[in-house]
Amino acid sequence: MTSIKIKFRPSTVEGKEGCIYIQIIHNRVVRQLNTDYRIFASEWDENSETVMANGDRANIVNAIKERLTWGLARLKKVISQLETEQSRYTADDVITAFHKLTKEVSLFSFWHNVIAQLKQLGKVRTSETYTATLKSFMAFREEKDVPLDGISSDMMLLYEAHLKARGVRMNTISFYMRIFRAVYNRAVEKGLTAQNYPFRHVYTGVDKTMKRAIPIKAIKEMKELDLTMNSALDFARDMFLFSFYTRGMSFVDMAYLKKSDLKNGILTYRRRKTGQELSIKWEKCMAEIIAKYPANKTDFLLPIIKEEGNERRQYDNALHLVNYRLKELSTMLKLQRQLTMYVARHSWASAAKAKNIPLSVISEGMGHDSEATTQIYLASLETSVVDKANKMILGLL
Repeated sequence: MTSIKIKFRPSTVEGKEGCIYIQIIHNRVVRQLNTDYRIFASEWDENSETVMANGDRANIVNAIKERLTWGLARLKKVISQLETEQSRYTADDVITAFHKLTKEVSLFSFWHNVIAQLKQLGKVRTSETYTATLKSFMAFREEKDVPLDGISSDMMLLYEAHLKARGVRMNTISFYMRIFRAVYNRAVEKGLTAQNYPFRHVYTGVDKTMKRAIPIKAIKEMKELDLTMNSALDFARDMFLFSFYTRGMSFVDMAYLKKSDLKNGILTYRRRKTGQELSIKWEKCMAEIIAKYPANKTDFLLPIIKEEGNERRQYDNALHLVNYRLKELSTMLKLQRQLTMYVARHSWASAAKAKNIPLSVISEGMGHDSEATTQIYLASLETSVVDKANKMILGLL
């Protein structure tokens, strides 16, 4: 019987980080497996022998905790294999087999590390999409890991066939494949595997989807609705309009807008999805929405996140409720398609296109980073050009 314990060795220097190591005990023989995970004594719970995330280093410690959990799972897998394949083995055999597995660099292990790094950088939404893709591929593999150099074109074709057989749409398949390719390319860049181009035969394009935008006439009708007797619908309508007014700002960016982001008639924010900084001229219609609601007691501009702490949960709940109310507005306006916050973004782009505003201006205005080809040939546009385009669209209301 082999037992595993996580241990923490504090630093001999006061105020310095200590190190985490794993203790392996087999037939009363104790061996130590060192790690490169370093934490402060205050981040270690001696009683439960676990890492505790708190304070400013929560993202860093959570990333360590996640990688440590994955490492323990691999270690248990090694022990299980040794017990199946060998009647007798030693604690040293466990460490040797673990190092061998680590040297091969498994896909799941590397992918988990990428997810942990994304969380550490504060890219929560991106980490969630990477996690969803990994879970999908793990289901296809029936939880069986694969070394990075074992990823082949044939494997990707089988994965694509697996998704198709389960009725997954082509755009979703492309989404999974593009994320998988991004992870694989990271491994190639780090020299962990050679570039074998395993994605060359699978679908990574974008199919045409049902048009999500609604005409400017419908937005005007929405704006003119008398919703004074229904505060929930009124709030949903205001959030949709605020997104439209601000060139299709995403709901997550709206939620995290700070009061300090509005200075001298300019609203400046950084897109949480891409990190790109955008500036928008503050218009009267935007100010009218802010003025409708009591001043938020937090530093946030809009009444979406209303309390300190659990910010992500408050955002998720608010998005769910707003989209639910927008469905009711869809019925009231007798629209052929249901409204969501994402429709506001599509609608601004559609309205801009209808006014013959150049694609490059639309791309700049929405903070797209996917218009790579356009950005290569065009220098970054003056903010005033985009603001002028936005003012033209708002004038239609």
